[in-house]
Amino acid sequence: RENGAIIVDEFYQTSEPNIFALGDVTDRIQLTPVAIHEAMCFASTQFAGESKVMDYSGIATAVFCQPNIATVGLTEAEARDQFGSIAVFRSEFRPLKHTLTGSDERSLMKMIVEVATDRVLGIHMVGAEAGEIIQGLAVAMKAGATKAVFDQTVGIHPTAAEEFVTMRSPVA
Repeated sequence: RENGAIIVDEFYQTSEPNIFALGDVTDRIQLTPVAIHEAMCFASTQFAGESKVMDYSGIATAVFCQPNIATVGLTEAEARDQFGSIAVFRSEFRPLKHTLTGSDERSLMKMIVEVATDRVLGIHMVGAEAGEIIQGLAVAMKAGATKAVFDQTVGIHPTAAEEFVTMRSPVA
């Protein structure tokens, strides 16, 4: 490819027999956990006789800056392009723990939902421990969780994560 990436098929096979490539040298998501999962799929296919193909949808990622930035699934723009009618739930707040410390740090959370199916398409967060919080939400999304499932979940109080199960009114 023009960008220098090695072209492979879904089983990491290059155009040359018995030459395989995965991880950052391919034109896929360049994250260590992705490369590890690709390696597990490759090993299962090549050595255990189980054809496993990596699902690249819904991969959570985080930037561990202060505050954390974390995301899983589609952005608002991607969801609108792919599904048309979406609902966007958003919350911005000062976490309760910061009222005790005097910190002015705020958290921002966003959930994107497909209106027709109520399926959660994307979850995004800027705030303390966003990377830790998004990991669990990625599992819920991979399992096909709907907004109704989030609404029926009782949150742990007082946590920032509980905001994801208490957002009730779409803003867009």
